[in-house]
Amino acid sequence: MEDLPPGFRFYPTEEELVSFYLHNKLEGRRHEALERVIPVLSIYDFNPWDLPQFAGERCRGDSEQCFFFIPRQERETRGGRPNRLTTSGYWKATGSPGYVFSSRNRAIGTRRTMVFYNGRAPNGRKTEWKMNEYMAIYEGEASSSSSTSAIPKLRKEFSLCRVYKKSKCLRAFDRRPSAESSMVQQDHHGDDDGATTSHQNHPQVEITSSPESSSSGDHDNPPQIIGSSDVDVDSEPMWDWEQLNWF
Repeated sequence: MEDLPPGFRFYPTEEELVSFYLHNKLEGRRHEALERVIPVLSIYDFNPWDLPQFAGERCRGDSEQCFFFIPRQERETRGGRPNRLTTSGYWKATGSPGYVFSSRNRAIGTRRTMVFYNGRAPNGRKTEWKMNEYMAIYEGEASSSSSTSAIPKLRKEFSLCRVYKKSKCLRAFDRRPSAESSMVQQDHHGDDDGATTSHQNHPQVEITSSPESSSSGDHDNPPQIIGSSDVDVDSEPMWDWEQLNWF
């Protein structure tokens, strides 16, 4: 396996997760290729902090998130509820399930957000570990946004989950010192006549977020950064794209 160059991450959209990865898994297509990116794992047999070591080889080492196909539990096939207990805690659903829409505004799947709690209910302690679980809608059941009031028929042989640890920033590349540390840094240099502030010579940006991302608390829709930048978008690419074939 050829290593990907530094900086490359598997960061798909929700539509891609459902329409390509989950649907191909459900149809039994591209098995080996999918396993290299998203493996099958009964994630409730493990605590969330142990899951990154089981990530697909193309996603291993990504500290931001990991993805897995979850097989249907035997108790679910008999009409029971899934068991989301682990050795140290449990996953608890938060909010109501939402729809995943295609670029043509068709409902193609559902998304449920869960939070991991240490201990046992009802005295569990909430952690920063979160999970989005995606399920596909039968293709014949896919509907437009105007008719999503009807309960869709879901394919339950496999679901796809994205496990991540909630942080105070959106992505690793967007991490900056906290406001407190910035103030300490400024105070440290405050007595120097030639000292400059931490914001000098940096482009001014405006961060805006979509209503969906602000209401859900998830990182699926990172805010758009509007402003000037020193990046030369017309420069020659560093890598030959034909050599970066994941499949």
